[in-house]
Amino acid sequence: MADTKGIMIVGEVADGKLSATATELLGAARKIAGELKQEVIAAVIGSGVGEAAKEAVAFGADKVYVIDNPMFKDYTNDGFAGALQKLNEKVHPEIILIGQTAIGMDLAPRLAFRLGTSVTLDCVGVAIDPDTKLLQKTKPVYGGNALAVYVSEARPQMATVRVKTMEPLAADASRKGEIVSFDPGLDPASIREKVVQKVKEEVVGIKLEDAGVIVCGGRGIGGAEGFDQLKELAKLLGGALGASRPPCDSGWVPTSIQIGLTGKMVAPKVYIGIALSGSSQHQAGMSGSKNIIAINKDPEANIFGISHFGVVGDYKKVVPAFMTKCKELLAK
Repeated sequence: MADTKGIMIVGEVADGKLSATATELLGAARKIAGELKQEVIAAVIGSGVGEAAKEAVAFGADKVYVIDNPMFKDYTNDGFAGALQKLNEKVHPEIILIGQTAIGMDLAPRLAFRLGTSVTLDCVGVAIDPDTKLLQKTKPVYGGNALAVYVSEARPQMATVRVKTMEPLAADASRKGEIVSFDPGLDPASIREKVVQKVKEEVVGIKLEDAGVIVCGGRGIGGAEGFDQLKELAKLLGGALGASRPPCDSGWVPTSIQIGLTGKMVAPKVYIGIALSGSSQHQAGMSGSKNIIAINKDPEANIFGISHFGVVGDYKKVVPAFMTKCKELLAK
């Protein structure tokens, strides 16, 4: 087996730009590379991805391999896994990090199989063991009620990393890095899938994952009508509306705004959790929030254990008073 060296991330591209997930992976890769004294490599695949490659350098990549071809305009497993397999034969990275996204969840296991290695999915932490120098991959287990740490001696060591669990570096446009064009030499006939239609999720207002403020309601809201008030609060604060799993399962709100282990991962500047218990499954999706405010009439609710500020009381009384005060402050 060839010697392995380098921390490689697979950088997804959205609308010609490097995705936020890719910048988070680069931030994680830089920390790992510093401990191993190795370089950070980014693989950028798509069609017309030159700008994304430059962004990868700005966000921490030492070397970027650009696989730019119209055949990679849309994601296909055969195409992307095949191209990365060929790149691996050239680069031989020590570690490969992929985002735990719709693409990453499909790509990572198949790529690992092609490379004859293993992959740990949905990691919320990656670090280097100081003694063995192996990659420690931390992920939720038992429905999010515990965390387990995995290591593998197979090469390359692979992991998918949950969105919003890593901090990206600040972009530095003056940063220098090498951008290399790479042709995997794939036969278009080897790509068995074909994208026939794309349906973009319709978002009214601010996208939940991008919101700086999130107002999230739980089972204690009691019904769809209660969420109308929370939606008004979110609009007042320039934020987005979220929900824990029970309201979504009950049909009070769409599943597209569900936050948690089986929903979306968010890390806003301000997270307001209202009438929700704060189960471990829910915390898995929002514990990275910078400021957590909890409103619950149960003083023993789990959400208070991770909140920075808390109000014990009935949300039907607390929220209207809070909104009135916010309007007064915003009017000044």
